[in-house]
Amino acid sequence: MQPPVIPTAQRCLNHGDREGAARCPECENVFCRECVTEHDGRMICRGCLETLSQVVEKPRKEWLRNAGGWLAACIGLLLVWFVFFVLGDILVSIPSSFHEGLVVK
Repeated sequence: MQPPVIPTAQRCLNHGDREGAARCPECENVFCRECVTEHDGRMICRGCLETLSQVVEKPRKEWLRNAGGWLAACIGLLLVWFVFFVLGDILVSIPSSFHEGLVVK
């Protein structure tokens, strides 16, 4: 059984004259301090970080997002129309004697 390899005993993959400081958990290569960066609590090399950072674009449902906006606008207009309709109905139901000043003196 071989003893575990100490990362500092190995050399950086990109800079052969520098000691290895960390092993990338993705590609399992050893890199110096300048070649790795901390990402989500892990030390990852630049190449693996670029791979992990690439966003997989899902097909967007723009029509659904736009339909939601149009639906909200229509519901809002319908609500405003209903409020004014009820307010107008209340005003029409007030007897004309109230408007002529016969009720309130």
